[in-house]
Amino acid sequence: MKKLFLVLAVAALSFSTAIAQDAAAAAPAEEATVENAEAAPVAEEAVVEEAVVDPEVQIAGESLHHVLMQKFLEGGWGWMLPILIVLVLGLAIAIERILFLGLSTINTKKFIAQVEKALNEGGIEAAKAVCRDTKGPIASIYWQGLDRYEQGLDAVEKAVVSYGSVQTGQLESGLGWLSLFIALSPSLGFMGTVVGLVQSFDSIQAAGDISPALVAGGMKVALLTTLLGLIAAMVLQVFYNYVIVKIDGIVNEMEDASITLMDILTVYKK
Repeated sequence: MKKLFLVLAVAALSFSTAIAQDAAAAAPAEEATVENAEAAPVAEEAVVEEAVVDPEVQIAGESLHHVLMQKFLEGGWGWMLPILIVLVLGLAIAIERILFLGLSTINTKKFIAQVEKALNEGGIEAAKAVCRDTKGPIASIYWQGLDRYEQGLDAVEKAVVSYGSVQTGQLESGLGWLSLFIALSPSLGFMGTVVGLVQSFDSIQAAGDISPALVAGGMKVALLTTLLGLIAAMVLQVFYNYVIVKIDGIVNEMEDASITLMDILTVYKK
């Protein structure tokens, strides 16, 4: 949860910094325009010509965050902000899962070789020490199995299976929220679309006439909210699939390592 709040704070700080930079960049530009108008009144025709050409240059030279902020405000912050919050929360969960899974990944073959060597040289306690000093779910499963060696191989097998399920649940923690945010993003976008269309029809009804100017505002809200919702859903879906594939790989390694542990203990008991 602390990591989640940290990510949200960084996102909010970045957004406020972008607004401050835009305001700071706009102020000198306005001052320079006023000074040029006072110092060179004779060059009005040249200024007019430049004004005709400059808009294309200005549009091409606008920063990405300025364009995104402008579209965000045009879409209506009341509908765009919930989608943005859902996107930030989903990314926070996805990044936390990716970091957790990265820390849970080890060189399984090397770890098994170390456990087997320690078991043959120093017995169960030496093997448990290797598991205790190694991170990840596989090491935890091995420790649980070795800790019940005195109770027999059947107890070891039950402990490995049970604790394997616990470790799998820990790996999949947070995925339910991530899938919820994937479903919410386009739903919020479509809701903004419906509201924008309703606003357009209300404007037409109030004016008693169909005019592009009346419909444009509502349609812009509809299209921008839908666009942001679909983008958020696609981004979160990519992260979700990556996490699922990573979890499947770790679970397969856990199952293979569990079978190897039972084989090692069977040979050790003989």
